[in-house]
Amino acid sequence: MPTILRTGPYRIYFYGHDLIHEPPHVHVDRDDLSAKFWLNPIALARNLGFSAQELRKIERLLREHERELQEKWDEIFGY
Repeated sequence: MPTILRTGPYRIYFYGHDLIHEPPHVHVDRDDLSAKFWLNPIALARNLGFSAQELRKIERLLREHERELQEKWDEIFGY
């Protein structure tokens, strides 16, 4: 599970087997909370515990790093 970005309390990462079944996306964890966001376009795919307010904050953060995240996906998964 390569960590792509750590910012504030968030760890943003990929699972190594993700390429096989799904389009580009990231997982975001904080403490025991977790969410999954599609990258193109950035959209919530799954939420396990984050409040709506915090999800909006995370989405803004992902938009700020959108290019970097997509480039890392392409680099790791060979797009």
